[in-house]
Amino acid sequence: MVICINCTNPLPTPPGLYTTYSKADDKTLGKGVRLTQCPRCKGFADKYVEHDFVVLFIDLVLIRPQVYRHLLFNYLGRDDNKISPSIIRFAILLLLFDVYLTWARIEKATSQASSSTWSNTTNSTQPLNATWTTTGAGPTSETWLATQPILLQYLFFLALCTLETISFHLPIRALLSWRLPRPLSSLIPHYPHPPLISTALLVSSFTKLFPLLLLVWAYDLPSSASAVSWAVIINNVAALEILLGCGQSSMQ
Repeated sequence: MVICINCTNPLPTPPGLYTTYSKADDKTLGKGVRLTQCPRCKGFADKYVEHDFVVLFIDLVLIRPQVYRHLLFNYLGRDDNKISPSIIRFAILLLLFDVYLTWARIEKATSQASSSTWSNTTNSTQPLNATWTTTGAGPTSETWLATQPILLQYLFFLALCTLETISFHLPIRALLSWRLPRPLSSLIPHYPHPPLISTALLVSSFTKLFPLLLLVWAYDLPSSASAVSWAVIINNVAALEILLGCGQSSMQ
């Protein structure tokens, strides 16, 4: 069942969010659809039906509640209480970007640490050979992971990011799926649709794609990674608040 993105009122099907004209190819009729008017708020039930993904992306950046309701309930929501295949593909894309960002950040930190160690040893008053013996490291010393084949490194970071994503989703899904006692239920509401919770977390993690700009402009990698992480957290909290604010009636 679809909902009005303005007042979250459930809409019957049919007519749903819009009505399609039989002469949809006639340019005089615009796009050939007529948006459904919500019987409660008297506004268009879902204006994003006529908007493209550029407008959706801009409103996601602005954290508009209406665009999250459109995506979570009217576009990606499923009656069988499963995750949409589009979200599964998007989750894989986010995971690959996580691998890239984590790998690049750790690799840069390791190289900076190695350079710092080499600089300190060469500026020491001790003989160079003695300094290597004392510190146990030379100018080309690397960690164990850095000496492994590229494929093994990639699998390591892929497993690391996968476990990180699972460990982030599972506690939130479990906490919101349990019926907590009354004092706690006012703070943590019950939401018995775990797939939609994961969908909200994945959709609101779209800011993980921002490191694409690192391929065009040179940024400070640790600072950009920290900024992306904070942006993801803010969007995750906003998405969960919007989702829980819609209540359970819209999914029943």
